[in-house]
Amino acid sequence: MPGLTSASGVLGFLSEKEPELKVFALQTLNDDIDTLWTEVAGSIGQIEALYEDETFPERQLASLVLAKVYYHLSAYNESMTFALGAGDLFKLDHEGEFEETIISRCVDTYISVSAARHTAPKETANTGALPTLETSFANGSEDATAAAALSPTTPFSQSTLPSKSLLSRPSIENVAEVSGPEGKSTSATVIPDRTTQAALQKVIERLFESCLKEGRYRQVVGIAVEAQNLEVLRRVIKRASDDEKKSRGKHAAVEGTPGPTEELMEYVLDICMGVVQERSLRTEILRLILDLLNEIPTPDYFSIAKCVVYLNQDGEASTMLKKLVANGDQTSTAVAYQIAFDLYDNGTQEFLAKVIKSLPTKITEAPAEESEPTESDQLLGELNDRAGAPAPEPEKHSDKEHETFDRIRQILDGSKTIKLNLEFLYRNNHTDLSILNKVRDSLEGRNSIFHTAVTFCNAFMNQGTTNDKFFRDNLEWLGKAVNWSKFSATAALGVIHRGNLSQCRKLLEPYLPRRTSMGGSIFSQGGALYAYGLIYANHGADALDYLKEQFSEAQEEVIQHGGALGLGIAGMATGDEQIYESLRDKLYTDSALNGEAVGLAMGLIMLGTGNVKALEDMITYAHETQHEKIVRGLAIGMALIMYGRQEGADVLIKGLLNDPDPTLRYGGIMTVALAYCGTGSNKAVRQLLHVAVSDVNDDVRRIAVMSLGFILFRKPGSVPRMVELLSESYNPHVRYGAAMALGISCAGTGLDEAIDLLEPMIKDPTDFVRQGALISLAMIMVQQNEVMNPKVASIRKTLKKIVGDRHEDAMTKFGCALALGIIDAGGRNCTIGLQTQTGNLNMAGIVGMAVFTQYWYWFPFTHFLSLSFTPTSMIGLDHDLEIPSFKFHSATRPSLFDYPPEQEVKTDEAPTLIATAVLSTTAQAKRRAQKKERAQRRESMDIDQTPTTPKTTAPAADKMDVDEENKDKEAKSEERKDEADKENASPAEIAKKKLEKEKIGYDIENMSRVVPAQLKFISFPAGRYKPVKKPTGGVILLVDTQPGEKKVLIEEKLKKASIEKAAAPTTLEDIRNESFNLRRQAEGETSGAGAVDVAAVLTAVDEDEDGGEEAECPRGFEYFSDGEEES
Repeated sequence: MPGLTSASGVLGFLSEKEPELKVFALQTLNDDIDTLWTEVAGSIGQIEALYEDETFPERQLASLVLAKVYYHLSAYNESMTFALGAGDLFKLDHEGEFEETIISRCVDTYISVSAARHTAPKETANTGALPTLETSFANGSEDATAAAALSPTTPFSQSTLPSKSLLSRPSIENVAEVSGPEGKSTSATVIPDRTTQAALQKVIERLFESCLKEGRYRQVVGIAVEAQNLEVLRRVIKRASDDEKKSRGKHAAVEGTPGPTEELMEYVLDICMGVVQERSLRTEILRLILDLLNEIPTPDYFSIAKCVVYLNQDGEASTMLKKLVANGDQTSTAVAYQIAFDLYDNGTQEFLAKVIKSLPTKITEAPAEESEPTESDQLLGELNDRAGAPAPEPEKHSDKEHETFDRIRQILDGSKTIKLNLEFLYRNNHTDLSILNKVRDSLEGRNSIFHTAVTFCNAFMNQGTTNDKFFRDNLEWLGKAVNWSKFSATAALGVIHRGNLSQCRKLLEPYLPRRTSMGGSIFSQGGALYAYGLIYANHGADALDYLKEQFSEAQEEVIQHGGALGLGIAGMATGDEQIYESLRDKLYTDSALNGEAVGLAMGLIMLGTGNVKALEDMITYAHETQHEKIVRGLAIGMALIMYGRQEGADVLIKGLLNDPDPTLRYGGIMTVALAYCGTGSNKAVRQLLHVAVSDVNDDVRRIAVMSLGFILFRKPGSVPRMVELLSESYNPHVRYGAAMALGISCAGTGLDEAIDLLEPMIKDPTDFVRQGALISLAMIMVQQNEVMNPKVASIRKTLKKIVGDRHEDAMTKFGCALALGIIDAGGRNCTIGLQTQTGNLNMAGIVGMAVFTQYWYWFPFTHFLSLSFTPTSMIGLDHDLEIPSFKFHSATRPSLFDYPPEQEVKTDEAPTLIATAVLSTTAQAKRRAQKKERAQRRESMDIDQTPTTPKTTAPAADKMDVDEENKDKEAKSEERKDEADKENASPAEIAKKKLEKEKIGYDIENMSRVVPAQLKFISFPAGRYKPVKKPTGGVILLVDTQPGEKKVLIEEKLKKASIEKAAAPTTLEDIRNESFNLRRQAEGETSGAGAVDVAAVLTAVDEDEDGGEEAECPRGFEYFSDGEEES
C-alpha cells in the first residue's frame, strides 16, 4: 500500500466520536509519521487529549505517536516521556534512529536520577569526614568546604563549564539547568510523577535483561558505575558467575583461559582504577569487589591484593597470606610469595609494616633475632583476637610454615626485591662508557654547572648497577668538584649503589660525619647523608635511626640539608611523628639553606597522609618566614602530604591558589598535580589550563602546564593534542612546561606525536626551553632502539652534537648531559615508571619525578629522578625463592627489543700523507720500464736454466704483492658497493633489511631484560616451570612441575663479586696510609684502592680564598698520581 502524501483527511478522524475511527487514524499516522509529522504537529493538542483520556482504549498508541512527533521537533525530553508512556508498543529491539535516540535518553536520565539518589545520603555523611583546615587563609575555606560537600564529583565546583567526563556530568547539568530559562532537562521536569519513573525503571530493566541474555555484561557494568548503583553492579557480577557455572556443566573449560566472571572482574577493576574519578565511589566499588571475591571458593587472590592495597586494609592482606600458607601445597605458597611481591610494589611503608607485624612469629627464635619480641607478640595477639582467632595461634604453625612466613617477611620489607633488582642491574649492565667520556671531555670540569651535569649523567647511567668505575678512573676530574658540586658528586654514589643495603655503611663510611676525629668537607658529609637516604629509598626501616641521630647532632647547615633529604627519602610515607617533630624544630630556626630541604622532608615523611595538623603548621610558618626558599620547600611539602587525596585536597588547593604569594600558588598547582595524579580528572585539567593562561607569575604558569603530565600519564596519547598550542606560546616558560609535560606523561612510550612536537623545540631561541625539550626527548626515548623507533639514531646523534658544541649555551648543555644519562638509565635496563607493573600508581616514582622538576631552583634535587627508574626485568623464582635456570619465549625478532648498539670509539689516527701527484707521461714511462724488465727476465730464464744467483725471492714476492693487490681491489670494490647501498638507504630501510633476515621467535634466559612493550609477546613454553599469574614483568613466581628432579640455579654474580672485592678502609688514617702504599703499584689498581682515592678526593676541604684554585687533592693521592706520570 503506497504511503499517504497528506495527513489532513486522517487528522479529521481524530474529531469523530467513534473510538474505532480515532484508533484507525492513530495507526495510520504512526505508520507514516516520518513523512507526515509536520502536519501532525498542528494537532498535538488533540492527540494529547486522547492520551489523557483514561476511557480511550489505545492510550499507549497515542503516546507513541506523540513521542515520534516530539522527536522530529527535537524536543527529546518530552519525546522520551511519551515513549515511556507507550509501554510495550515502544520496541527496544527495533533498529531505528528514533528508538536509539530515546533509549540513549532513557539511559542518560536513569544515570542522572540514580546518581543523584545515591549521592544525596553521602553528602551528609561526608561533611565531617575530614577535619576543617584552619589556616590564615581560612576566610574562603568555609565556602570551599560547602562546595566540596555539595558536589563530591566536582573537585573545583566554581566552574560551570560542561564536563567531558560522563561521571561528573549530572552535577554540571544540574548547575546549567537551574540557570537556564526553560529548565526542561532537570530531573524534576523530565520525570514529574512516580508512574513515569516506574516506566523508566521498567525500560532500563528490559535493556539490562536483553544485554545479560546475550552475555554483554560490560555494557550493564558501565551504566551501573555511571549511575553509582552498586546493587545493579553486584547483580551483574553474580549473574555472570551463575551463567558461567551453567555453561561449565555443558562445556569443559579450557585450562589457563580466564572465565567470563574473571574477565568481568578485571574489567570492573580497570574501570574503577582508570575511569572513576571520585575517590569515595572508587572506594565503595572496590569494597564491593572485595566482598564478591571473598565469596568465591577459589578467588582471584591477585585482584584481592590490588583492592586491599588501595583500601589500606592490612588485616585483610595478612589474613589472605595466612590462609594461603595454611594450605601447605607448593602452588599456594608460590601464590602467597607472589602476592607479597605485589604488595611490596604497591603498598606504602606504613601499610607493609602493619602487615609484617600481624604475621605469626616463632616465639623461640624471636629473642635471638629481634630486640622487641614482646611488643610484636602483643600486637600479634591483638590482631589475632580481633580476627576471631585463638590467642596461641603461633604455636599451631609448623616449622615449615614459620619458614614460609619468614620469607614473606623478607619480601614485604623489600630486601628480597631490592636484592634481585640489584643483581639484575649488575649482571645486565650495558653502560656505554665512551658516551660518558665524551660528555666529560666536552664539558669543562672547572665550571661548576658542567661538573654537576657530568655527575648526574654518570649517576643516571649507572643507577643501581654499583658500577662507580667512572669516578675511580677520573680522579683528577673529580678533584675539581667544589662546594655543592662535591655535595652532588657524593650523593651520586647513593644513586649508583641504590639498593646495595649490605654494603651501604662500608661504602659511605669515609664520607659520613664523624664525632671523634675531624671530618672532611662538610659538603661531602652532607652529600653522604643524602646518598644514605637514596640507597635506602622508600625502604628506610634500618636507616631511619642512624639518619635521625646524624640530623639531630649536625651543627653545619649543609650537613643538616643532606640529612633532611636523606631522612625524607628513606622515611617516605611512614607518617613518623617523631621524625616530623625533629624536622619541624629545625625548620623553626629559620635557616634559608636547610629550610627548603626540611620543608620538603616534612612532606615526604607525611606523604599521602593528609595530616591536617602538619598542614596547619606548614601554612602558618610559610606566611611568617621571609625566606623564599623555605616557602618553596613548604609549598612542595604540602603538595606531597596531599598525594592521592583527590577531593580531600580541594580546600587546601583553593586556599593556596587564592594566596597573593606566587610561591604558595606554585604549591597549590603542585597539590593539584599530586592529589589528582594519574586520575585523568577533567576538573583538575581544566583548573590547570585556566591557571596556565591567566596567572601573572611565570613560575606558576610553567608548573601549571607541566602538571598536566602528572594528571594524564595514564592516557599519554591525549597530552600532545592538549599542549600543542601551548608549545607555540609566546611565553618561553609555558613552552618549557609543555615540553616537560610531554616528557612526564609519555615517558618510555616512544610516542611519535610527542616527538614531533619536541623536535622543533630543540632549536627554540630560549636556552631553558631547549633544555626541557632535550630532557623530555630522553624520557620518551628511554629503552627505544632503531627498530622500535627509527628516530632514535638521529636524536642520539643530536644529543652528542649539542653536548660537544662549544657555542651552545650552558643551560642547554646541562640539559643535554642529563638527557644522555636518562636515555641510557640504569645500564640501559631501566625505564621511567609512574605506574607499577600491576597498574597501580608508583608512589616513589611519581614523588621522584615531582621533586626532580624542582631542579630548576636547586640542582641537588636532580637525583630524585632515580626514584622513577624502574628495572625492566623478568625474574623467575621457584617456591624456595631461588633463581632457577630456564628460558621463556618471545614471539618477536631478536632485534626488535634488543639493546641499542654501543657507540664506536674513533681511534686517534696519525695524519695521513697526501698522495703525490703523478703525471701521465711518468706513469707511461714506468709501465714501459716494467714491461722491458719482465721481458729480460723471461729471456734469461730461457737461456740459463741454473742461474748463479737464486732469483726466486723477488719474483715470488712480486707475484704475492700482485695477488694481494688484486684481492684488496676486489674487497675494496665490494666494500664500496656496500657503502654506496648503505648511503643510499635510510636507517629505517637498513633496519628493515636486517629484520627480514631474522627469524621470528627466540628464547630468553631467566633474569633478562624484558621491556614493557615486549610483555605481550612473552610466553612460558610447556616445561618444568609454570608461572602462577600472567607475566607482568618484575618478579614472577613459578610452580615446579618436577619437584623431585635436581634443579639448576643461576649463579648470583653480585654476591660473588662482593666476596672477592677488597673492603675499603674505614678511617681517614687508613685512607691516607693506603694511598701512600699505592705508589708502589706500577700499573693497575684494585677496586678497593679506587674507592679510597675517590673518598680522598671528595672529602678534601675546599679552599674559600678569593681567586684561589679549586679543591686540592690530598697528599697521598698527589704522590701516587705524580709517580704514575713518572712511570
